[in-house]
Amino acid sequence: MTGGPEPIDADARKELEKELAELRAERDSVAATLRDGGGDQTGDRADQADELMRADEADRLNGRIREIEGRLEEASVAAPPAAGTVGVGSSVTVRFEDGTESTVRIAELADALDPGLVTGDSPLGRALLGHGAGDAVTYETPGGRATATVVSVG
Repeated sequence: MTGGPEPIDADARKELEKELAELRAERDSVAATLRDGGGDQTGDRADQADELMRADEADRLNGRIREIEGRLEEASVAAPPAAGTVGVGSSVTVRFEDGTESTVRIAELADALDPGLVTGDSPLGRALLGHGAGDAVTYETPGGRATATVVSVG
């Protein structure tokens, strides 16, 4: 995001903690099947493929768990952004090159039902982080490079 620890808003923290609990439960379930051989002691070595798939799934779950734990730890030591500076949780009014203005909220997690939400790791979100009113930012879109100006930060 801005290169330093990013704070996290309360809603995003709650969602990450929920995802973490779900991932840990799923990992425990997968780990149990690995310990007891999947519960199916019949069969031959062809069952090794299934065991390898479960081990890969456990590795994937562990990776995501580490990622979320790291993000939560980083957020716990991060100071909130300076007043007037865009950070995670900020509402930002932006003027685009065509003159239109839009207010977006910078969030940790995407929400398909909230069209005014921009994640901090999206191209526009990354460009806005750390900037203030009057700053022009450049970011990549599917149609190429675009520029926007921060009108206000709330």
